[in-house]
Amino acid sequence: MRVEFVNPFIKSLANTFEVMLHQKVTRGDLELKSNFCPLHPVSGIIGLSGKATGTVVLSLSEIVALKAASTMLMTELSVIDDDVTDAVGELVNMVTGGAKAELEAYNLSISLPGVVTGKNHSVNFPSKVTPICVPFSTDWGPLALEVGLITSSEIPAASSDTTQQPQEVSS
Repeated sequence: MRVEFVNPFIKSLANTFEVMLHQKVTRGDLELKSNFCPLHPVSGIIGLSGKATGTVVLSLSEIVALKAASTMLMTELSVIDDDVTDAVGELVNMVTGGAKAELEAYNLSISLPGVVTGKNHSVNFPSKVTPICVPFSTDWGPLALEVGLITSSEIPAASSDTTQQPQEVSS
């Protein structure tokens, strides 16, 4: 995973939280992700494909997910429900869309977002990718951004001889 891939996502997350949610985020130290478990129980997940392939995870504490959804929907929410998961899906979509604009050279397409909730859930990244995890804090609580991308040129090529040769049949 190239570190330069993560900077557009960090910038986009900070911008999205400030503009959409009126929340300043404070970035923690970047670290290589060593397991499949996101840091927090609510995860917005989105895939990328093109000249690079990968996954982006926006992992939120329950309180951050609830406060973000409440702000976006302009109503107080107190339980993780469909409204909250829809809002988290939209947040990961906005963060990824903002970063995509800065990664034009990779001609990226974005999948539809998905959201997974619950403690100790896991998210798999493409093989050969070690994602970078970036923790953040807000006045509402903690969140994390996980980005794992690999360029097409870094993906190991398949064997060049993939065709089967016909066998001679004797009678």
